[in-house]
Amino acid sequence: MTRVAAIDCGTNSIRLLVADADPATGELVELDRRMEIVRLGQGVDRTGRLAPEALERTFAACRRYAEVIEEHGARKIRFVATSASRDAENRDEFVRGVREILGVDPEVISGDQEAEFSFTGATRELADHDHLAKPYLVVDIGGGSTEFVVGDDHVRAARSVDIGCVRMTERHLVRDGVVTDPPSAGRIDAIRADIEAALDLAEKSVPLAGTATLVGLAGTVTTVAAIAQGLDAYDSDAIHHSRISFDQVQEITSRLLASTHAERAAIGAMHPGRVDVIAAGALILLAVMKRTGAQEVVVSEHDILDGIGWSIA
Repeated sequence: MTRVAAIDCGTNSIRLLVADADPATGELVELDRRMEIVRLGQGVDRTGRLAPEALERTFAACRRYAEVIEEHGARKIRFVATSASRDAENRDEFVRGVREILGVDPEVISGDQEAEFSFTGATRELADHDHLAKPYLVVDIGGGSTEFVVGDDHVRAARSVDIGCVRMTERHLVRDGVVTDPPSAGRIDAIRADIEAALDLAEKSVPLAGTATLVGLAGTVTTVAAIAQGLDAYDSDAIHHSRISFDQVQEITSRLLASTHAERAAIGAMHPGRVDVIAAGALILLAVMKRTGAQEVVVSEHDILDGIGWSIA
């Protein structure tokens, strides 16, 4: 067994997995999994640069993660950075900071690489569920981008497109630095138009209709799942491999769009860092389900982070 640490730094959150990995089998035994909302992608869609305060929030989380990694004695670290750091002109500042804190360079991976890691992490366990038919369509709704991956035992097609809960919120729902609550019909229509254009683009590479099982990943999907279950607090075990129907997603999306910041913040399972961006994320999930014709989505708590861990093994 080799003790590994996998870090996934996205547009909205940074997450850590420390696990014992068996290089012969690829098995991961989870020791520590945690997440912090740092909003690294704050303003990137508008400015093309990583904001100084966003970098400092991210570096502070990296320092805390470095302590956890040292406590567990992880021997191998892989740090993967996704949408926001791909888009930023000043990503070299980000690379230098991570290297100084963790001793490794962040790998600013392509959307296709991100998609493959997400697919591996999400589907590796699904082989034990005989009732879930293949092929799978894995949809990873991030802060800055959304990845679409179709495959069975292996990836068959993948595409990353620039729609995410943070990007859509900042582009359409922020006025004078404040999120519009609740948004007007015009602003919601503008988000839907961006999403539909992105789905058209994704569909050029990935067949969105006709796949047997839709698998949803990341904080938007897991939060919608928690709301669907009426959880008073976030419960990863209850959420993992749960299912949300199309009707539930449609009802929850409508509720989130009609709510105020205070009403969303009062939802027991809602992470404070998702309060402002969850409505836009739910719109993406709903549009994907409409486009694919899926009547339900299978929710996975295992995603790109697990794929990174298995890549180390």
